[in-house]
Amino acid sequence: MSSWQHVKENESMQAQEELERSRQKIQAALKAAKERSNKNSNCNDDIDTKFNQLQTLGIKLLDILRESGSDQHPDWISLTERMCQLLSPLDGSMPFMSSSEEREIRKKALLEKQTKMMELTRIIGRKLLFEGKHNQAVPAAVQSLRFSIDVHGLNSVSLVPSYLILAEASIGLGKLSQGDEYLAQAEWTVLKSPDATDAVKSKLYRNIGLLYAAKGDYDNALRMLSEDIYHASKEWGTSDIRACGGYFHMANVFFRQNKMDVADSLYSKVTDNWFDFLKEAVQLRVASPVTAGLLGPEKVETVDVLSLDEAQEAEAMQMLTAVLDIREQSPKQNNLSITKTCHTLSMLYFLLNDSLKAQELDRKAIEASSRLPSNSETISVPNFLKATNEKRAMRT
Repeated sequence: MSSWQHVKENESMQAQEELERSRQKIQAALKAAKERSNKNSNCNDDIDTKFNQLQTLGIKLLDILRESGSDQHPDWISLTERMCQLLSPLDGSMPFMSSSEEREIRKKALLEKQTKMMELTRIIGRKLLFEGKHNQAVPAAVQSLRFSIDVHGLNSVSLVPSYLILAEASIGLGKLSQGDEYLAQAEWTVLKSPDATDAVKSKLYRNIGLLYAAKGDYDNALRMLSEDIYHASKEWGTSDIRACGGYFHMANVFFRQNKMDVADSLYSKVTDNWFDFLKEAVQLRVASPVTAGLLGPEKVETVDVLSLDEAQEAEAMQMLTAVLDIREQSPKQNNLSITKTCHTLSMLYFLLNDSLKAQELDRKAIEASSRLPSNSETISVPNFLKATNEKRAMRT
């Protein structure tokens, strides 16, 4: 066995051991939360009652995720660990503290947990949508809506992201009238909220566009997606990855209309935006020093910029994989576009610590590049795989 194969085998074993430790940790936390929930089911204190509701909802969602096999994937393990932490008991009282002071501390601790649960269930719901798991996205979105109401009240614009997850899940399940109802509620909330940001409006118009597209009303779908791109560009700029969703879904509409030139240019815009973002992120990752801890495995000290949450990672994977599939199945293959899309996906897999898939996509990129004329444009990509291999070799 080569030195490289030995390193890979050790890494795989360590990853599996870490995954199993995380599973056991989650199971223990979940069991403890269920015991607390059963014990406190008849509590009279309103703060304890609301915390018990938080625990019950968290347990329900964790059970749904476990049934769907999420405990087999490291990215889902990270999310469920974070949720388990939020199921831990509220801060207790301190000596010589008055009952009113204790109540305020517990009330503040509850609000903090509700806020974090709102954000976390929203990420979970969006990630499930991007993975095509619309059924499981519904309970996550319902819970995010409940926590949003607890934190912000019934009429806040902060409820809109949860309505949009419910709407998109309904559209994905073919329940268009139900999706229409959620979007109407979201739109009404935005229209009566003068503080609604361009970011919120962008997501609203994107979902309305998806509903029109599902109905086959492509003209109105394109009009709404144009509004999405306009507001996303105002909020973040035309080249930001957060504007990519509008470009991607607009490209899909043109693709369905067989307007391939327009669709292709929009798919290229999606790839270009992600390529530029991931290239910078990879350069930062490769430049980050490696430190070996005395009490644990070595870690990469990453710079805390250009980070993605789990939903954004799933969105990137969904879009770029779809673009590559369309590129490869096209009767007239554009090898330059295939090369760039493969390089982009390779960098994404690298950042997600899947070196095997990163190498596989890198090889596909090189193969597509070899079919280009000698005078063709070249694509500058960080030599991240070589740099990573060299670091690994130095550690063996």
